[in-house]
Amino acid sequence: MKTFDYTRATTLAGAIAAWRPGSAYLAGGTNLLDLMKTGAAEPAQIIDIGQLRELQRIEAMPDGALRIGALVKNSDLARDPDILASFPLVAEALLSGASGQIRNAATAGGNLLQRTRCAYFQDPLSPCNRRDPGTGCSAKEGENENLAILGWSDSCITTNPSDFAVAVAALDASIEVEGPNASRSIPLDGFYLLPGNTPERETMLEPGEIITAITLPAVSASFSRNARYLKIRERTSFAFALVSAAAALTLEGGLITGARVALGSVAAMPWRRAEAEAALIRQLPGEDAFARAAGILLKDAMPSGDNAYKIELARRTIIRVLTMAAAGSPERLPALPASPFGELIHA
Repeated sequence: MKTFDYTRATTLAGAIAAWRPGSAYLAGGTNLLDLMKTGAAEPAQIIDIGQLRELQRIEAMPDGALRIGALVKNSDLARDPDILASFPLVAEALLSGASGQIRNAATAGGNLLQRTRCAYFQDPLSPCNRRDPGTGCSAKEGENENLAILGWSDSCITTNPSDFAVAVAALDASIEVEGPNASRSIPLDGFYLLPGNTPERETMLEPGEIITAITLPAVSASFSRNARYLKIRERTSFAFALVSAAAALTLEGGLITGARVALGSVAAMPWRRAEAEAALIRQLPGEDAFARAAGILLKDAMPSGDNAYKIELARRTIIRVLTMAAAGSPERLPALPASPFGELIHA
């Protein structure tokens, strides 16, 4: 590991003032420290923001929105009464991610900023345009069976690994950001960037900016009765998704009156398309309607390597998660969603 300077921030303003080119903010450290150990990340300075109490609160806002501080732990968020009552989809996604020990350390803001799990990005000896611009994409001719089927380019075919990001994307979340110049709010659907010719730029964050909170709008609570998250993975206990999906519906008189669908692990960002959701409105919930929506959501999908199977897997995942959502949110979330033992072990 490369040597670095260490600064522990005691205020948000102090953290931002301490930033300089080559710095990295440290929250839970569940991703950054792994990358530093392998040499894939080599910050010159670590600014530890983990003790900033003003970023550790979950607040119900006057307009009914829920504001989640960026340093709220995943385990605390998954068990928060307001989340369980109004946004159970978020809790189910969080309980699908990592292990209990990692959820106790990982933070909401850090979860949104997870770097790709592409093996070539994490290996400093492999050319990677995302890590070292202009060096090439080793994944294009390498092991790529789990990589992108949507939004990829010749420069990068990686996927975003976050479960939490998929859930809050489906609920129209926005991101609060503080930086050297100003504070601002960014809709989550405009926060992530597709690789194009600049895969090294992953989000809309500017140098020195910190995520301070994630806000779930009050209207998203209207989906609480019919919202589910589904994660397809090679092993249930602890693995990143091959494909994941979040679905939220409102139903009235047997028809769908509102719909949200987001896919994960298929692109460098959570994947939503308004036309797919619009196609579900005033439809009877069922496989025919869900398959049409899946076709629209995946209309631009194409293999980036040995991963054509992911297109069909994604189609089936969309249909299944919409079917689950139509059946209703579970009264109690399983501790291990999608586990055969999940209904026996509760959070």
